[in-house]
Amino acid sequence: MAELRLPTTLPPLFPGLPRKLDVDAATVQEAIDRLDERWPGLRDRLCEPGPALRPHINVYVDRERAGLDTGLDARSRVDVIAAITGG
Repeated sequence: MAELRLPTTLPPLFPGLPRKLDVDAATVQEAIDRLDERWPGLRDRLCEPGPALRPHINVYVDRERAGLDTGLDARSRVDVIAAITGG
């Protein structure tokens, strides 16, 4: 199972959602789908219709920039990072 790490902004919005969890998925999209099955609405926080990652969401798989179609293996580490902007 891939190890998934989420930004600190998400767990307060979804009761019981840990910041770090293991997920059985073949792609980033499938990992997000698995999370959305357990915590409905989570996909909408990470993805736009299309589907595409929201502009302020960055995903890295094993330290490489990734997209929804990026493959995962049992030892992958997936980091979901929310960009911070301001003025």
